[in-house]
Amino acid sequence: MATVEIRNVRKAFGPVQVLHGVNVDIADGEFVVLVGPSGCGKSTLLRMLAGLENITSGEIAIGPRVVNNVPPKDRDIAMVFQNYALYPHMTVFDNMAFSMKLAKAPKEVMEQEVGRAAKILGLEALLQRYPRQLSGGQRQRVAMGRAIVRNPQVFLFDEPLSNLDAKLRVQMRAEIKELHQRLRVTTVYVTHDQIEAMTMADKIVVMNGGHVEQVGPPLELYDRPANLFVAGFIGSPAMNLVKGGPGEGGFQAEGGAVLPLPQSARGEASIYGIRPEHIQLREDGIPATVVLVEPTGSETQVVARIGETPLTCAFRERVTARPGETIRIMPEMGLVHLFESGSGRRLAA
Repeated sequence: MATVEIRNVRKAFGPVQVLHGVNVDIADGEFVVLVGPSGCGKSTLLRMLAGLENITSGEIAIGPRVVNNVPPKDRDIAMVFQNYALYPHMTVFDNMAFSMKLAKAPKEVMEQEVGRAAKILGLEALLQRYPRQLSGGQRQRVAMGRAIVRNPQVFLFDEPLSNLDAKLRVQMRAEIKELHQRLRVTTVYVTHDQIEAMTMADKIVVMNGGHVEQVGPPLELYDRPANLFVAGFIGSPAMNLVKGGPGEGGFQAEGGAVLPLPQSARGEASIYGIRPEHIQLREDGIPATVVLVEPTGSETQVVARIGETPLTCAFRERVTARPGETIRIMPEMGLVHLFESGSGRRLAA
């Protein structure tokens, strides 16, 4: 295992700047998720860490060693790809043992290491099958097993669950997290799915346009987003972000609604944020017209309009109201977020 330090790393493809001075410190044994929308630079950063892309400037260190000019095979990392990258003409055993064969490891060592990884991943009965005889989840386990047998200092995962169906993604998500808890190998995981990031990470790096927007534990990013981008990206359904400004009686939204403000609210706030699950049904609440009702079983999501301002709400209670009817809602005052529209930074509410 090893620490990973990414220091002022930049990447350009010709005149196009992809990464703009990225700094990330990853502790020994930590599970770090790089998350952001498509094109934000997260996969490019992972490939630079793996040695598959050259670094325009800056440094990447694995442990005490700067690896900018170290070939991928000598970096002591193992990578799991989105498309599994298994050899179709090889059995599961041979796929998992391939790197050891290249290193001319003794047969008994290969059998021992592959057997250990197969036991961890529940692949013992599948070692003589070929990739075409496996399900998507089993293929991904084989790809993970191939990484485990290398005993690397760092695991790299590049959107490994994107090709799986929704139910299998949830299962594999839990398996990868359990695997990390068992092996405690430093792990860098790339995804565009913020639910994956929230449920798996020790630390999340939120990226946007080649910049790091915020770094921190999942709940810190959720409860105290540094800016508008993080607030809107982390959380599902997304945070309600309402434009306007403080006025008489509360926050005057551009759509005509008046929303309650904490007494400590600062005057420069021009965007009001409240998460859907932090809006309550209350008899003394603000009248709102129901636009849409979406029951999901565990909760009911309701889009309601105060004046011309729509708010998405998530209620644990069963909601019987129909579109066009009126409900009364109230944001939880202690959970309101306020932002500047220009800089996007979050203000202390």
